[in-house]
Amino acid sequence: MKSSIHPQNYRPVVFSDDQAGFAFLTQSTAQTDETIKWEDGNEYPLVKVHISSASHPFFTGEEKIIDTEGRVDRFKARAKAAEERKKQLINKAKKKNSKKASKEAENSKKTKKTTSKKDK
Repeated sequence: MKSSIHPQNYRPVVFSDDQAGFAFLTQSTAQTDETIKWEDGNEYPLVKVHISSASHPFFTGEEKIIDTEGRVDRFKARAKAAEERKKQLINKAKKKNSKKASKEAENSKKTKKTTSKKDK
């Protein structure tokens, strides 16, 4: 084994899952500025995680949506905006078509009047 490729900061670190209220002590090279006093009385670096085996649906057997970044809300907002834009475009097209149809009707009335005058 090469001696110079292994990290020098491999140390005990506490990982905390705030959603499940679960924390565990393990070895890691993860960088953090926070610390926590552990059950054995020693102080260790603390890394907060969004999902761990205590909260992940695969391990818990529960199906729940974990939306830590507001992704579902952003998607719903974009979908609503797209639907409103679609309705606006449809209304605009309907107005344009109705104006076009009314102009055609006026033109056909004018041509009927001119043809009827010629017939007389």
